Amino acid sequence: MAVPQSRGYVSDMAGPTLPELTRVFARIGMLSFGGPAAQIGLMHRELVETRNWLDEDRFLRALSFCMLLPGPEAMQLATYAGWRLKGTTGGLVAGSLFVIPGALIVLVLAAAYARWGDVPLVQSLFLGVQATVVVVVLQALARLGRKALKTPARWALAGLSFGALYALTLPFPLIIALAAGYGYLTAQGAPVPRTAGVPHRGNTGRTALTWAGLWLGPVAALWLFADGILAQIALFFSKLAILTFGGAYAVLAWMAQEVVAQKGWLTPDQMIDALGLAETTPGPLILVTQFVGFLAGHQAGGLWLAVAAALVTLWVTFVPCFLWIFTGAPFIDRLAGFPRLSAALDAVTAAVVGVILNLSLWFAAHVAFGELTTVTAGIFHLTVPVWSSFEPQAAILAGLAAVLLVGLRWPLPVVLILMAAAGVAL
Repeated sequence: MAVPQSRGYVSDMAGPTLPELTRVFARIGMLSFGGPAAQIGLMHRELVETRNWLDEDRFLRALSFCMLLPGPEAMQLATYAGWRLKGTTGGLVAGSLFVIPGALIVLVLAAAYARWGDVPLVQSLFLGVQATVVVVVLQALARLGRKALKTPARWALAGLSFGALYALTLPFPLIIALAAGYGYLTAQGAPVPRTAGVPHRGNTGRTALTWAGLWLGPVAALWLFADGILAQIALFFSKLAILTFGGAYAVLAWMAQEVVAQKGWLTPDQMIDALGLAETTPGPLILVTQFVGFLAGHQAGGLWLAVAAALVTLWVTFVPCFLWIFTGAPFIDRLAGFPRLSAALDAVTAAVVGVILNLSLWFAAHVAFGELTTVTAGIFHLTVPVWSSFEPQAAILAGLAAVLLVGLRWPLPVVLILMAAAGVAL
């Protein structure tokens, strides 16, 4: 299937050649540690400050647009920058190079984990990693809370979101939809006109159909002709790709609930280990889905099925990102000025604070306690720890990780290595 090329994409800034763009985004992909904030900062330095390939206003408008989309905003921003500079080919190069280095590393780590993860020494290593993950998620919660919860209404949204997930176990997609609807309906202000720099739109319908076909065609084929773990993975992570608003942490709570409690693909400890490994690799944090897909395939049929499952997971996670960007990029200068869309995003971000709080408690409980139980009272279903199963080593390690990350501000990769060693020592 031929991929349509968008026209009129040429930036009014000094643009690169395709080999230059490839070299720069290969460098960005290999150095993109530290989550979306660090990744976006790296791209800003490389593309706006150092090379002057994009101007400040266009970069910020593109970032705002990417934050409105499901999926990893940093990867989508890289795709947009490549598209803006060198069309669809540039977008494919930039977006792919942002993902490929981390995906290769996660594949190797997942294979090693599947082979040796049950060895006592490895389990001791991951005890320190799990304790660190709890602190990392709490840091993400604090950062997002400071940015998102600026009004009583936003605090209320976060509290209702947490209660809906923790006590009522409502579906994550429903919570996001309700928050977005509330923000859209309560928005104030008139649209801000954007007239400069709007590129030619090209054949938007054909672009959308082409990329939707590239995404959903393999999913339909697996569903029709290979009704097994690969089809289940393709369907599940395709649904996840539509619902990943607010970053990877937001959707991890729902993903953990589904793959651990509902589908039984992973244990709680494996889910926490997956996030810990994803934190150590470059690229978007949503690569944790690749780790989950690999382990699900390995459990169902060994190494080769695991590799196939990881590739299917990558396909249905990231091809939708190209769909959103290549379809919507020509309209970025117009869409960025609509206050209702921004208000919907703000409401979703506030709800995501509650989602991440639920995730933080889920992680902390499974790390610090060996056993959990569910208490039911009418419509409420509360997961609570069994206090006799408290594991003091995990609490000690979490405290040490907090000192190193929060108090001393040590780099996360260094802390993960040290905490893994501390887990073995304890």
